[in-house]
Amino acid sequence: MTFREIEQRDIPTLFHIRTSIDENTLSLRQLAEMGITQESVHSRIVASCKGWLCETDDRAVGFAIGDKKTGEMWVIAVLPEYINRGIGSKLIVLVEEWLFSNGWPAIWLTTDIDDSLRAYTFYRKHGWKDKEIRNGTRYMIKKHVPNAPADKKE
Repeated sequence: MTFREIEQRDIPTLFHIRTSIDENTLSLRQLAEMGITQESVHSRIVASCKGWLCETDDRAVGFAIGDKKTGEMWVIAVLPEYINRGIGSKLIVLVEEWLFSNGWPAIWLTTDIDDSLRAYTFYRKHGWKDKEIRNGTRYMIKKHVPNAPADKKE
């Protein structure tokens, strides 16, 4: 399993992964209606976003992207057959650490309001807390907590 920063050449692969997931599935048309196109992703990566891609078995199997301008954990997606292998956990930590290193005291994400979905349990397991539900969308936040025990001098 290899984790590396997303490059511009990876953008078509990101769309393949995002449209192949088994929860919160969106088609290319639906993504485009939301303003998410290959061109808009390219622009966001150039302007304010950074992400990581996981490759294994000679293929890309998951990715995550954050936005340093807004503090948003923008997207995370892992192919269904690669769920429960630690890929999503590694990806979310990479983005969280990067966002916190950019000075955000708290970061945020949006997800489905259905708390029975795997994504909700995943976010909660990783320390995300509910903030609000607005316009049919769940907003979650995670506050930066410096590693206190390692920082203490006795």
